[in-house]
Amino acid sequence: MSGKFLCIHGHFYQPPREDPWLDMIFPEGSAAPFRHWNERICRESYGPLAWARRMGSNGIFDILNCYEWMSFNVGPTLFRWIERSEPALYAKILEGDALSLKRWGHGNAIAQIYHHVIMPLASEMDRDAEVAWAIADFESRFKRRPEGMWLSETACDTDTLETLAEHGIAFTLLAPRQAEAIAELGTDDWREVDEYSINIKEPYLVELPSGKTISVFFYDGGLSQAIAFEGLLKNGDEFWNKLSGAAAEGLLSIGTDGETYGHHVEFGEMALAYVLAQAIENRDEISLLNYGAYLEKHPPTRKVKIREDSSWSCYHGVERWRNDCGCCTGGHPDWNQQWRKPLREGLDAIKTLMNAHYFNHGGKIFKDSRKALVEYGTVLSGIVTQEEFFKKNFKVSEGSAEADMGWKLLSMQKWALSSFASCGWFFDDLARLEPVNNMSFALRAIEIAQETGLIGLEEKFLSIAGEARSNEERYGSTIDLWSSKIKPQSETPGSLIGQALARLYVEGVFPLPGEEGRIEWPGVSVFIKVNDSSLVMARGEAQIRWQLESEVKEYSWKWEKGERVLTGSVEISLPAGQIEHYPLTEISWKKKQSLSLTWVHRFAHKSWEAQILSTGCGPVLFNDFEDYQTSQTWAPQWRKLWAGLAWNYIFSGDNVGEDSLTFMREVGRDHPDLDYFIEQLSKQLCTMLHNDLTFWDSIRGVVERARKIELPIDLWRLQNCYWDKVLIGENDPELAKMIGFDL
Repeated sequence: MSGKFLCIHGHFYQPPREDPWLDMIFPEGSAAPFRHWNERICRESYGPLAWARRMGSNGIFDILNCYEWMSFNVGPTLFRWIERSEPALYAKILEGDALSLKRWGHGNAIAQIYHHVIMPLASEMDRDAEVAWAIADFESRFKRRPEGMWLSETACDTDTLETLAEHGIAFTLLAPRQAEAIAELGTDDWREVDEYSINIKEPYLVELPSGKTISVFFYDGGLSQAIAFEGLLKNGDEFWNKLSGAAAEGLLSIGTDGETYGHHVEFGEMALAYVLAQAIENRDEISLLNYGAYLEKHPPTRKVKIREDSSWSCYHGVERWRNDCGCCTGGHPDWNQQWRKPLREGLDAIKTLMNAHYFNHGGKIFKDSRKALVEYGTVLSGIVTQEEFFKKNFKVSEGSAEADMGWKLLSMQKWALSSFASCGWFFDDLARLEPVNNMSFALRAIEIAQETGLIGLEEKFLSIAGEARSNEERYGSTIDLWSSKIKPQSETPGSLIGQALARLYVEGVFPLPGEEGRIEWPGVSVFIKVNDSSLVMARGEAQIRWQLESEVKEYSWKWEKGERVLTGSVEISLPAGQIEHYPLTEISWKKKQSLSLTWVHRFAHKSWEAQILSTGCGPVLFNDFEDYQTSQTWAPQWRKLWAGLAWNYIFSGDNVGEDSLTFMREVGRDHPDLDYFIEQLSKQLCTMLHNDLTFWDSIRGVVERARKIELPIDLWRLQNCYWDKVLIGENDPELAKMIGFDL
């Protein structure tokens, strides 16, 4: 296989945003109108890459699933959210890998370090866990072992490569400046290289001290930089010409962040789709291939020495994640990042104590403590059940206090590892969301450690990390942030039961006396039983069970409801006769916002259904105006019913007069129900398209009538659904033209 080949890699990752107690992502105001940044980036980048348009002068003539033609990795924590929240996108990503595997014998997907930690700064045990958990997550999704693995920030040293090789990883991808010297295989005639002199179009072998080897691909630094920061995605043909000019015998490798396409550069996914299509058609004798397929046909003929502790996003190697290296002042030249060192050292100190605690107690609980930790990723990913994992790794009785401690020790390790996600040090200030999230993960690990008998961690952390200060005086030091932002997030039995009661109430499913209800967050379940209830007071019992723990804790509760659902307080009876009072006003902003959105969704849907079902004859009852009439009688009341009138007109096909159409047009332009209407309309049209028997006339009629009243349609979603029909050989040229295709 000789010739010119191209491989564009996309690194898909978001900082972990999960609340570490409930293990779910809560609203982030800065991402509005989306709920949080995962949702926003998914809509702007990850989704468009799965349905990337190719446009001609008369409309769309092709939709490309870029995941089928580009190399990619998806961070496990991000992937879990996509699986839960965006199942259609999740399926397209898996499909892209499966089709590339069928085509080339090697899939496009590679794995990624589980928590995106900086591997050269991690302990040997933590490196082992991060790689093993990443492999388990990958296998659970793609049903095969990964050939390659993306290193967080491509941060690399020999020990990191040893860990990859130990787990059977065949290759990784690095920046060209991470190469130090090269030599022919079988010789020690080393020649120093830099990012400008190394031939990046061939893979290299790294010979490791253990005797193992691993292959390394180097991406083109200049082109990758141009894609990210120099506007290369603004024009597809210019993008292709740049790539074509750089291509030569071998593999031209490009490394990019996934959110570059669409989020950072609007319509960037279309430029990528154009380039991929050119290579699919073998333009300029360039073909697409992924790393695994190229490596099979072109094994390394030379070896490389890497620069220890190097990375792709910092010329100072890994210093960005432990020192004030001068990188990323965020547009504030007078700021510093002196906070990085004490934050790193504080987390390192408590993780070391947690590790000792884990092994001290784990030896009495697990058959092999180290093996249990490394294999914990299999139960996190769902490859094995909790019961299967227990039988394989525990040596104590199921349901015993020792078994519960074992589960807690593993959970402690998981959240402690989460606290080292690289984004906590990447940006310009201690008070940013990312360092705050990392410290929240650390607090969760500290609390679990304390439950298992390890005390003093919080004081230890603050004695070291407390030296760190924000560049903004209003936020103060780590100690100030700990008090103002970190500690208030912590959950207690009272807060969990209080939130469960409030959520049952706003969802409209609060149990009657003698009945039961359950609220299940990904991280914890709360079972509620109501014994008696009135307008002002309710009493009952509750059970709390944390995910992947065996212990179930029981409590009795009393809820003084107050005048409004979030103004009351909950009283919880704790062991040893203690009482916890939890005012619902103390629920954090994010969790209050989540409750609010739950309420909004419930009543918006109820209002919508009531109006749609109740206004079926409305369009034909809207009489045309008589002579000299310029406005409908009782127009304000008709305005309130606009959504039902418009919906029933669009889907009934009833003939209505021009005055009725004009009214629906004018009212709809700024009606408060418009956005919800568009969302429901797109869902209904996609349902009609996905029926086994497609009634094209009906669908065209709906689109035509929507346009008659100048109602916007979510064309992006509708086009995607229509394309699903095209892919199975079904097509309606008239509808295609109506919604923007030129087929």
